[in-house]
Amino acid sequence: MVFTDVEIERYARHLVLREVGGPGQQKLKAGSALIVGAGGLGSPAALYLAAAGLGTLILADPDEVDLSNLQRQVIYTEEDLGRAKPEAAADRLAALNPHIFVAGYNGAFTDDTADELVTGVDVVLDGTDDFATRFAVNAACVRMGKPLVSGAIGRWTGQAGVFAGRPCYRCLVPEIPPEAETCSVVGVVGALAGVIGSLMALEAIKLLTGAGEPLTGRLMIYDALAGQTRTVRVAADPECPVCGGAEA
Repeated sequence: MVFTDVEIERYARHLVLREVGGPGQQKLKAGSALIVGAGGLGSPAALYLAAAGLGTLILADPDEVDLSNLQRQVIYTEEDLGRAKPEAAADRLAALNPHIFVAGYNGAFTDDTADELVTGVDVVLDGTDDFATRFAVNAACVRMGKPLVSGAIGRWTGQAGVFAGRPCYRCLVPEIPPEAETCSVVGVVGALAGVIGSLMALEAIKLLTGAGEPLTGRLMIYDALAGQTRTVRVAADPECPVCGGAEA
């Protein structure tokens, strides 16, 4: 895969990285990702993956841009209010990097749409705040053998992890918590979305290029108030309804 002179200049800081270089940048250009949820986490993740030169980005979200989104969903402006998020985000990403392909799906991720959306991409990023959607995304990734980069935020705490086969996300969260909270209810500091969303993009880049050690089977938890992080290993649940019969 050949780079133009413009692309060589654009990705110069990647090309001089030993862990990326020309081969890694070629993998990014040939790679693809589905981002489920073009909100607080999907926004920075999409911006950084587009800037990194990921060849194909697909964004799925059923919502429209609302004024309250702009506190943390940095991909949008006031001019986007009322627009479908995937459409507005795709326009912004295409303007950021015209060398990539961006497509938007203005609909919910459900069992009916899962296979169509996940088919053909190399990695899936889930930045939604709805457990039913997270479960559907996880199940599709396990079923189709795609790595999943999952992120979540609330108040001042965020987390990100990578799931590939076993353990899967349902090993971490077997059932929907009875008192599940969303950012609209408990609040969230806007900059935290940038931290975790960027971490999700970083993990996707590592997966696609083979650089370093991704957070596969691990969860990084960030406490913004304390300025501390910790990483825990996720154990495979032999009774997991999604991956219990899969090979580790």
